[in-house]
Amino acid sequence: MLGLFASCKQPTNSMNVAIAPSLSETITKEKPGNISLSKQFKDYWYAGNAELTSYALEQARYGELRKGTAVLVYVTEPFLPGKQVKAERNDPDNIPVLKLNATKKFLTGMYPYSIMTSSFYPVNDGGHALKVATSIQEWCGQVYFQLNNREQYEYTSHSYFENEADQVLKMPKAILENELWNKIRINPEALPLGTFEVVPSFEYLRLGHKKMKSYAAELSMERSETFNIYSITYPELERSVSITFTKAFPYSIEGWTESYRSGFGMEAKKLTSRATKIKTLKTPYWRKNRNEDVSLRDSLGL
Repeated sequence: MLGLFASCKQPTNSMNVAIAPSLSETITKEKPGNISLSKQFKDYWYAGNAELTSYALEQARYGELRKGTAVLVYVTEPFLPGKQVKAERNDPDNIPVLKLNATKKFLTGMYPYSIMTSSFYPVNDGGHALKVATSIQEWCGQVYFQLNNREQYEYTSHSYFENEADQVLKMPKAILENELWNKIRINPEALPLGTFEVVPSFEYLRLGHKKMKSYAAELSMERSETFNIYSITYPELERSVSITFTKAFPYSIEGWTESYRSGFGMEAKKLTSRATKIKTLKTPYWRKNRNEDVSLRDSLGL
C-alpha cells in the first residue's frame, strides 16, 4: 500500500522541512517502460473492477497499540501527466497507472484517526510513482502532504501546527516507500534489493514528525512456496516494514508489520503495528452508492 501531522501536542523535536469517481474501464495506450502488460494482467486489472481488501489493524500510536481497520483499494486508470490527475478522457498522452488508495481508521482513546494515502504508479513499471498524496484527519485538525514527480520531486505540505504550516520542498529523486506497494502488484521480481536511499512512507514521516528526505535502507526478500515477504529496514530511524504477498499473480497483499519507536521522549517504546487480511472483493465500488449497497461493507468485515 502514505504535510501531515496528527497529534494535538507538538513534540519537542519537531520536523525540520526545507521550504523550497468516475473510473476509466478502458485500456489506455501503453507508455515505454520496463515490462509489457501480459494478458493475465489485463484480464485481471482491466475488467472494470477495483480490488478492495480489508485488514484487521493494530496500529501503534502514542506508545500504545490501537485496534482499527485498514483497506487497500487498487484500481487502474489513465493519468494525465501535465496536471498530474486522473484523466477524464482518452488522450495519447495519458499514462496508464495502477492507483492505490490505502486507508486506516483507528481510535486514540476518545478521538478517531482517519488516514489515506494515494499512490499513482505506471503499469509498465517505469521510473517512480507519478504522484503520492497523504491526508490525516483527527479532532485536533487535519494535514495534507503531496509529492509530484516532475524534473525533481516537488512536495507541498499543509499542517495545523504553527511550526509546520504551509511549506514547499524540492529534492532529488529516490525510491519512495509508498510506490513499492504498487510495484509489488505489477512486477515483484523487479523490486529493488540491497542498500538504497528511500523516502519512508508519508504517513510515518508525518505521524513521527520526521524530516522529509530519503534515508539509507536495506531492502530484502524472504521467499517461501506460497508467500514472499518484502522488508524495508531503516537503521537511522530504527524502523522496519515487512509486506507479505502471494508468490503467484495477482501478488495479493496478505498483511504487513511495521516496527518503530512510538510515543515521545522517555515514554517512547518500540512497538509493532500489524495488519491481517480479512476479505478481498473485486467490484466497481463507485457504482455501489445506494443505501442497499451498505451491506457490502459487512462482507469486508468493516
